Amino acid sequence: MFNLGPTELIFFGVIALMLFGRKLPEVARNLGGSYRELRKHLTDFQREFQGWDRPDPRASSKPAWQAPEPEKIETTAPKFVPPPPPPAEGNSVEE
Repeated sequence: MFNLGPTELIFFGVIALMLFGRKLPEVARNLGGSYRELRKHLTDFQREFQGWDRPDPRASSKPAWQAPEPEKIETTAPKFVPPPPPPAEGNSVEE
């Protein structure tokens, strides 16, 4: 992944010793613990999302496509009634 050879690893080791000195084991332990916690949380997160596509074992044994259909609700909107035709021009009642 990083293609680090032995020379680069020794170089990083020397720099780490110069920076942390006697606290290097404690720093490495803390980094390892943080990495372990991160992996644990990521695994829990992945398990949570992987469970979404699996059916719930507590649900009915019938597949969803065999489940009974919900009751159909009839519409209650009024029917469209077209307006009456306009009166003919010769039949107008004007006084």
